[in-house]
Amino acid sequence: MGTLRRSGGRGLLAVGCSVAALVAAVPGVAHAAAPPKQPLVADLSTEGKACAAGDAKAYIAESPPLVRAVLNDTDGGRVAGEFEVWWTDRDGGEQRRTATTTQKLSGSPFTFRLPWDDIPADTVVSWHVRADDGTAKSPWSSEGEGSVCQFVYDDTNPEKATVTSPEYPEDVLWVDGVGVYGHFTMDSPSDDVVAYRYGFLGGPYDTVRPDEPGGAVAIPFLPLRSGPNTLAVRALDRAGRSSGETSYRFFVKSGRAPVAHWNLADPAGSATAAAETGTAAEAGSGVTFGGAAPSGTGLASAAVLDGSSHAYLTPGGPAVADPRKTFAVSGWARPAQTDRTMTVAAQDAGDASAFALGLDARGERPVWSFTVGGARVTGGAPETGEWAHLLGVYDAETGEAQLYVNGRAVGTKAKAEPGAGTGDFQIGRARDGRGHHDRWHGGLAGIRVHDRVVVPTEAAELAHRKPRSLGHWSLENATDGASPEQDGGTPLKLGTGAAIHRGPDGSCVPDLDPDCPAVPDALVGDGHLTLDGETGHAATSGPVLDTSDSFSIGVVVRLADAEPSRPMTVLSQGGTHTDVFKVRYEPSEYAWQLVMPVADEEGAAEVVVAQVSTTEGEEQRLAVVYDDATDRIRLYLDGMTSAEGTADFPDGWESSGPLQVGRARVGDGWGEYLRGDVDEVHAFAGAIDDGDVRQLGWGVEPCLC
Repeated sequence: MGTLRRSGGRGLLAVGCSVAALVAAVPGVAHAAAPPKQPLVADLSTEGKACAAGDAKAYIAESPPLVRAVLNDTDGGRVAGEFEVWWTDRDGGEQRRTATTTQKLSGSPFTFRLPWDDIPADTVVSWHVRADDGTAKSPWSSEGEGSVCQFVYDDTNPEKATVTSPEYPEDVLWVDGVGVYGHFTMDSPSDDVVAYRYGFLGGPYDTVRPDEPGGAVAIPFLPLRSGPNTLAVRALDRAGRSSGETSYRFFVKSGRAPVAHWNLADPAGSATAAAETGTAAEAGSGVTFGGAAPSGTGLASAAVLDGSSHAYLTPGGPAVADPRKTFAVSGWARPAQTDRTMTVAAQDAGDASAFALGLDARGERPVWSFTVGGARVTGGAPETGEWAHLLGVYDAETGEAQLYVNGRAVGTKAKAEPGAGTGDFQIGRARDGRGHHDRWHGGLAGIRVHDRVVVPTEAAELAHRKPRSLGHWSLENATDGASPEQDGGTPLKLGTGAAIHRGPDGSCVPDLDPDCPAVPDALVGDGHLTLDGETGHAATSGPVLDTSDSFSIGVVVRLADAEPSRPMTVLSQGGTHTDVFKVRYEPSEYAWQLVMPVADEEGAAEVVVAQVSTTEGEEQRLAVVYDDATDRIRLYLDGMTSAEGTADFPDGWESSGPLQVGRARVGDGWGEYLRGDVDEVHAFAGAIDDGDVRQLGWGVEPCLC
């Protein structure tokens, strides 16, 4: 930028630059330089806002502002920018300012902070620019089809926003609730507010805009957890200035109970299903009570439907008062077949169904399905004889239907337009123009209907199956060649080459008493199992894990050799002809592997389904977790797993052999004997979570939450 000089006019300043004219001379020919190009309005901005005038003018929070222009010389040389600014002062007189920049290459952006500190607030200020190559000047950017740029400097922050909510009034203890929408209206006394920046406690911030400056705006909010919550709001004006923060505190209750609920755990021979909430459901003659319930759910039994025209239950009235409003329907389902479409729960609407939850077998493969208002969401993979928890949610606020299988959202949300008709709620069948069809064949339990959104954490809780301890062998002692199970269950019988090592008993201290023998510490607690790597092993008398269903098992192991020369198995459980699974150390990979055969047949090929790398060290904590609901199996090392340690496993098959510690099936006999120490073998029915995995191997019981 050049030096400032004052002109003779009132309040007029000019900035001049000493610029040498560049003239290319060719002997005998005279050249007249073409003037620079007129700056384009599209290339102009004020504080990052596009050049505009009138009602579209820019409002800015900085003064003097930063203006920007792209200037071009016709001949591609160097140009300077001449900026002119003017406004009308309070006395009605015009104030005009001019400043010229130094030169830059043609096509360069000129970012220039106007050099005057007397630009008034709340006043329309206009500016334009032209290019100067030292010999000629372009037209002003406002000439011809161009336009002046205008801005208003705003030096006042807006007032704080006000917040109100009919569903969640401020500081009221306690208000419904998880899964129930609240609507929060944000307003401001300032008439130039054009946006509100807001965020709920624990959530991201977002911005909403009223229809007109100074207007109010309402937002919906779905509470996902109970407890105190806070909505923080700032009002933003046209210049981008922010008000102070408004904090609106409200208190959310837990999600309200179902409006209808049938456990279907009634005594055998019952003609009706008692309602935990709502009206008892009459059972058809194709319904038998007293069937096996999904384990780990707290349900004592289940209803079994034979798939005939008499296989249904109904309370004789609607469970969803208005399908056009938010609702959710859920239940446990165990199909006896998957080759036909079947209904878990539905509600009549004239000659059709307002909604239906069940199994759809009309495609290439069977899927779980939720239909409502002409929309259908599908996903998951039903398996004959396997329990699954289904949840269908219609959210009237968003107009979307969603399906959860075993506590996880599946498929793609679908827009739905439910009708107004209401009829009888149905368990085990759905209605179409020809009457009731798609009857359920298999087990059903825990049918619930909510008049709100069931949120994702609740979906996971409804589908949760609590794991159950099958055995805990602390391996601290042995009697008559067997180490007991901690709760009196089946013991681990020690084979030849296996022994219980006891750690120091504290009767003497080797460092203080030269006659005190040095005894190595136990891996965990007071003792552990030592195996010689030749014949040493321990085994139960029969199978411990049902490997066709979800299971978990953990162990602590320490190899005796830093560089083992062969594979060694720490845990296995057999089928009729081979191991259903084995956990072994593979020295060529420096890794622990989960190995499973392709079938329970003699000579069946083995597959490494999961692997976790390891290094030399002290004891290592291994765990295998199979989740039949998600068809995933994981191998953990020291409480951690990885992509290599996780695999799809859709078809678990039942084990009939005992649990083995320290060896595996090899051909027609035994092999892969472990040389080292083993401790804390812990087996479970069900898939324990990552937190429980991290608790294994420390001599304590995991919470099994």
